[in-house]
Amino acid sequence: MTTYLLLKQLHVACVVISIAGFFLRGVWMLTDSPMLNRLWVRVVPHVNDTLLLLAAIGLSIVQQQYPFVHGWVTAKVIGLLAYIGFGLFALRRGRSKRVRAGFWLASLASFAYIVLVALTKNPLVFF
Repeated sequence: MTTYLLLKQLHVACVVISIAGFFLRGVWMLTDSPMLNRLWVRVVPHVNDTLLLLAAIGLSIVQQQYPFVHGWVTAKVIGLLAYIGFGLFALRRGRSKRVRAGFWLASLASFAYIVLVALTKNPLVFF
């Protein structure tokens, strides 16, 4: 199997794990679940997201498609920054549950945008 295919499979697997975990943590946040305080719930997302980022960087190098050179890759990076920022307020910094829920939905929308851009390779996927 080629390096590209291995990196792509790792990247996609990590994406699925990442969004499933984020969605679940959001549900737990909204329901005040004590699961959010478990050590593995705080550690696993960081390990997975590190693998996800490393696979993304590897794919960028292998495909020679870089942010600020290729528009769709740039759009994914900007979408990622939005996802991270919204997620930070959704799970930690939001002052009320209502604010956190709004940021959680914004994070999920950012994630959907990133996936759509990845599938279409078009940063203007909605136009």
